[in-house]
Amino acid sequence: MRNLADFCFGHRKRVLVAWVVVVAIAIGVAISAGATYSSNFNLPSSDSQRALDLLEKRFPAQSGDSIQVVLRVDQGKVTDGSVKKRIRPALRKIAESPVVSGIVSPFPKGGAAQVSPNGRIAYANVQLNTQTIDLEASQVQPIVDDAQAAAGNGLDVQLGGQPIQLVEQQQSGGTEGIGLLAAIIVLLITFGSVVAMGLPVITALLALGTAISLLTLSTHAFDIPDFAPQLATMIGLGVGIDYALFIVTRYRSGLKEGLEVREALAQAVDTSGRAVLLAGITVIVALLGMLLLGINFLYGVAIGASIAVLLTMIASLTLLPALLSMVGRRIDRLRLPGGFGRQKPPGESRWYGWSRMIQRHPWVAVILCGGLLLALCVPALSLRLGSSDAGSNSADKTSRKAYDLLAEGFGPGFNGPFQVVLDLPQSGDTAPAVATEKALGSTPGVVSVTKPMLNPAQNTAGRLAYPATSPQSADTTTLLHTVRDDVTPPIESRTGAQVYVGGSTAIFEDFSTVLAQKLPLFIGVVVLLSALLLMAVFRSVLVPVKAVLMNLISIGAAFGVVVAVFQWGWGSELIGVDKTGPIEAFLPVMVFAIVFGLSMDYEVFLMSRIHEEWERDGDATRAVTEGLALTGRVITAAAAIMITVFASFILLDDRVIKLFGLGLAVAVLIDAVLIRTILVPAIMQIMGRSAWWLPAWLDRLLPKISVEPNSGAAPAGTVPADSLPAQPKE
Repeated sequence: MRNLADFCFGHRKRVLVAWVVVVAIAIGVAISAGATYSSNFNLPSSDSQRALDLLEKRFPAQSGDSIQVVLRVDQGKVTDGSVKKRIRPALRKIAESPVVSGIVSPFPKGGAAQVSPNGRIAYANVQLNTQTIDLEASQVQPIVDDAQAAAGNGLDVQLGGQPIQLVEQQQSGGTEGIGLLAAIIVLLITFGSVVAMGLPVITALLALGTAISLLTLSTHAFDIPDFAPQLATMIGLGVGIDYALFIVTRYRSGLKEGLEVREALAQAVDTSGRAVLLAGITVIVALLGMLLLGINFLYGVAIGASIAVLLTMIASLTLLPALLSMVGRRIDRLRLPGGFGRQKPPGESRWYGWSRMIQRHPWVAVILCGGLLLALCVPALSLRLGSSDAGSNSADKTSRKAYDLLAEGFGPGFNGPFQVVLDLPQSGDTAPAVATEKALGSTPGVVSVTKPMLNPAQNTAGRLAYPATSPQSADTTTLLHTVRDDVTPPIESRTGAQVYVGGSTAIFEDFSTVLAQKLPLFIGVVVLLSALLLMAVFRSVLVPVKAVLMNLISIGAAFGVVVAVFQWGWGSELIGVDKTGPIEAFLPVMVFAIVFGLSMDYEVFLMSRIHEEWERDGDATRAVTEGLALTGRVITAAAAIMITVFASFILLDDRVIKLFGLGLAVAVLIDAVLIRTILVPAIMQIMGRSAWWLPAWLDRLLPKISVEPNSGAAPAGTVPADSLPAQPKE
């Protein structure tokens, strides 16, 4: 690490130019190539995937997604001649789209099956020849334009369906700017200097620009969902500024201790830089753990977020040292008035006093703080995985308006029908289809069943079954299991047909089931690898166990808050959520990976300093006091930055991003305020010297990994023991 710092010091201009060139090339290539985001929920062993595969193979015209063009009139009826005169030309124009395979008009000859009982709401079903994941927004936008061109003069036209939500993808809308502004304010208060504030921001932005560009290019190689850039930005911006903050803080401390610029830089990289490297690797390991789940949808998210963390980590260890060597002792130029950024000696700091207070009453701190955290975890016991439907979208979006109109005119279940597909035993044998229609029609919870449609070879039949409840309702999930477990098996055994139940509701339920089955393996691997890494670094058995337990509790508490807000509706209107629903099935996996990794960041930064002091004089109590006194301020500042960056994304309309923003912000708040500054000092005080116990046989097996510089003497720039007040024996 010292060699790396020396290289960046001696070649600072080349390092800076190299980064600028890399960023420019990456952005240029990404702009030229464009992005092809897609959410691939391919689950080969699921019932819904078998239904889709069968349709694609034998009935391609019905295998694509569909769009509902929903009409509503203020006066009269939608079947009036004036309305038909305006809608029919629009539907004919839509039918000319190369992605449209057919349209079922709301005005068929001989009746009006797609008109509500009161005659004021109707819909046309636009069948596409491909799935949404294979579409570009530019292919769907003309359909939206042609349909809505017929609106006006008392006729409202709205569009629903997954392809429409592709067009509505919420862009970042300046929320990164809000988070960045908040981070700048926190850095100014922490450092009290415009120059010191600017270096972490510049480092993070250059790294993030490169990461997002590489993520854009990765969309041509992987299935990456459309919310991945916002998620990568959220993580990269917070982590990047945090990593740079720790290194700049250590560099400034070295200068104040009288070190030369080169030595202060080498010390910063050789101490805080090691912690950054270890923390970054831990985050990346946690994120890439999602690859173990074997689900394509999560691959792109894991890769995108890992790229963001990797590049911000590399920038903190190369670009930032180059910038620091250029600034030199001018790091504190352009100071703010009012004494911002001036630090008291460790023995006089508030963090020293706080640590001593916690250490005097460790059991009280553990009981009170632990009780609060467990209370926050309680709502997580009611966690219901699933997928929110368009009814949870922003009220001003056409997909939400179409959803509400269909629910008003035809019932809430009309927005999420089951797609029942039959593999017939013989061509032309419609007996299984008739039996299925009869069985579904008599199933409680099914309000209507469409007539079967046969493919040209007449060996495959498809129909829709409409539940009485909305797609995200728990009753709909129960009905899906009833149809699969009780309704279709007797038909299969009696007729020889294979019956599969698909559709968007079934797909997301199957996705939830698969994730729930694989979640224990994922959590076990990530926890084990992280614990082994911490064990090798800190040469202790109890410290990694304590870290894992604290991280799991903080994640549980964060999930509890998310459930209370998004599922129970507590305070949901404060963040722009006007409808409750299940928690997205992939959220626990992704939040666990991200939060577990980020929690390890603070664990490494705090415990590495405590371990450094423990190695110096072997006094467990003093090590905790000094470690918190020296790192409490910077950890709090880093957490404040990450919290504000994450919280800024709650302002977006996209429910998924709101979920991530709230969950991550709460998790970091809990981790930094309750765990790192209360529970960890209290538990370390209770464990005393035994916290650093490691069996000799295990010590021989573990690799030697050090976050502190490898030298027998105290690391350059560490605070001498006599700078802190004497402490009474506990």
